[in-house]
Amino acid sequence: MKYSSTRGKAENCDSAEAIIKGLAADGGLFVPEEFPQVSLQDVEAMVPLSYEERAVKILSLFLTDYTEEELAGCVSRAYGSGKFDTKRRAPVNSMGDFHVLELWHGPTSAFKDMALQLLPQLLSTALPKCGVKEQVLILVATSGDTGKAALEGFADVDQTKIMVFYPQDGVSRIQQLQMLTQQGSNVRVVAVRGNFDDAQSGVKSIFGDKDFAKELFDEGVRLSSANSINWGRLVPQIVYYFSAYADLLAAGTIKTGEKIDFTVPTGNFGDILAAYYAKRMGLPVHKLVCASNANNVLTEFLRTGIYDRKREFFKTITPSMDILISSNLERLLYHVTESAEKVAGWMNDLSETGSYEVDKETLNTIKQLFWADWASDTSTKAEIDAVYRKHNYVMDTHTAVAAKVADKYAEAHADDECPMVIVSTASPYKFNGSVLEALGADIEGMDEFQLLDKLHELSGQDIPKGLAKLRKAEVLHNGSCEAREMKHTVMEFASDNR
Repeated sequence: MKYSSTRGKAENCDSAEAIIKGLAADGGLFVPEEFPQVSLQDVEAMVPLSYEERAVKILSLFLTDYTEEELAGCVSRAYGSGKFDTKRRAPVNSMGDFHVLELWHGPTSAFKDMALQLLPQLLSTALPKCGVKEQVLILVATSGDTGKAALEGFADVDQTKIMVFYPQDGVSRIQQLQMLTQQGSNVRVVAVRGNFDDAQSGVKSIFGDKDFAKELFDEGVRLSSANSINWGRLVPQIVYYFSAYADLLAAGTIKTGEKIDFTVPTGNFGDILAAYYAKRMGLPVHKLVCASNANNVLTEFLRTGIYDRKREFFKTITPSMDILISSNLERLLYHVTESAEKVAGWMNDLSETGSYEVDKETLNTIKQLFWADWASDTSTKAEIDAVYRKHNYVMDTHTAVAAKVADKYAEAHADDECPMVIVSTASPYKFNGSVLEALGADIEGMDEFQLLDKLHELSGQDIPKGLAKLRKAEVLHNGSCEAREMKHTVMEFASDNR
């Protein structure tokens, strides 16, 4: 299968090359030229398979320049070796009227592990395929979870370096400690004095600078990305939507062909876009519900067709969604319009004016697929408490946003009888302070590790191993910079041959 740019001015390429490049030469994102189809019989056949076997089935449809043996090896290395705390990898648990797809059983306790344990394997396999001799420098902007998951995945991977930028005061303390204590001879973590959009815009600017790319190439380095703009990050996420459906079939919750809904908490639009891909491939999905926090630029867009990032930025208890520039929305616009010219125009408007508005036909098509709403911090905490009291189940803040928005969807669509699956993107332990406050616990004066213990005492859930070991982990990264200094910081790291 070939991949083209959403903006139409870059050469088509195979998946291995798209994964290495990360971003197309014209600034667009790589998209597959077609949606491979999966029949209901194919979905049924996934029921007895392991998660790894399901992954190979789906990945092989998109990564056609990889052999099945190569994919099986990549998947085994990504999800095996005791990295996940459940054999099911991404289990679906049912509580009353709702179902929860838990995507946080990997080494960093967040859904990003599902893709970022696999991306390094796909990339390292791609390099010899494409004859790449240079070292590949992975640049990442993170609002919290992507950074640690990428660092964990790429640490000490041959022929790679990884540099992560995060907003200095825009991640939870647990997220920060996970990154700052990361070991590996090829890793670097830098705080950006600004918000996530400053960090993300800085990284995208570096990718778009051809002169800088040449400077790096002269140093024997080429850039790639581990953010969800990279196709190698997005394609693994499609797998768990198929896996969730197969698990619901296995449990007898649904029958083959019965449609389900998904509610996805999202800021950068990648996780819910993967669900859209699954739907386009034939998975019986009725509605995709997009859940946002107070930075509800996506809610406004999906309702009105107007994308406007020129608004107040809120720091919330769901920091992974504190985003005003949702990069993956560009892919959806391309697939809906099939017009690179329109997409390029809208992205140019966004860059120059901070906003754009799609035409009515495009908006109507999007509305048939998506529904959107948002939840405040107050209602998010109330949802955590309500679900715990009713089901004895503790959600993290991001999952609670999804649960609250799913409630709103159910109220507005009483005629929709499709089972609802809430996508749970992080362990409650990653945001323990906010979760404990929601549950009415007295946490005054507690440090991060006392909070972990308190949540364990209250919930009875085991503290994830990766978080427990942070108690004694040494802080190894102390760097920070202004957004305007990011390029210089990257060059310093690229030139460091230690």
